[in-house]
Amino acid sequence: MHHTTLRVGFVPGVEPDRFLRRWKSGRRDAWLELVPVPLSRQTEALIGGEVDMCFVRLPLPEESGEQLHRVALWEERACVVVGDEDVLSLQDDIVEADLEGQTEIRQEHLDDAASRIAVAASGVGFARVPLSLARLHRRKDAVALPLRDGEPTRIALAWPRAADDEIRQEFVGVVRGRTSRSSR
Repeated sequence: MHHTTLRVGFVPGVEPDRFLRRWKSGRRDAWLELVPVPLSRQTEALIGGEVDMCFVRLPLPEESGEQLHRVALWEERACVVVGDEDVLSLQDDIVEADLEGQTEIRQEHLDDAASRIAVAASGVGFARVPLSLARLHRRKDAVALPLRDGEPTRIALAWPRAADDEIRQEFVGVVRGRTSRSSR
């Protein structure tokens, strides 16, 4: 019996294991291969065919809108990472006003979350990242604080419009929580 493989990419901070388990439990005809994709390459990986679908962090570039289907999935809480010696580290969560007068370690490129968190851990300032990335790059010398009034980010599932098919639609169903027994 010939199996097709559905290559599903995921950006840092996304944990696709539960979808893999759900997919496998449905005894489907396609294999699922999970492929880590750097945030800076999420669109190129899809358009270039390196992956069939990808869990992406929005926003995607404007020009990809015509080429890609996207299904918005969940929001990630905004958070701030500071060194464990920082006075802010004593709080459970913070608001923007708490950051006044503090030094923000600004994003220089899309894949620099780990290095920004390392700089924050050294006590230089704070790094603003989605909570999922703070967890991914967790360090003993840093504290992640939910930013109560921070803009959340959104994770979506995206795939090329030109390559829409039954298997991809079936995976969308799995991600949205449909079982093999439920109808669309």
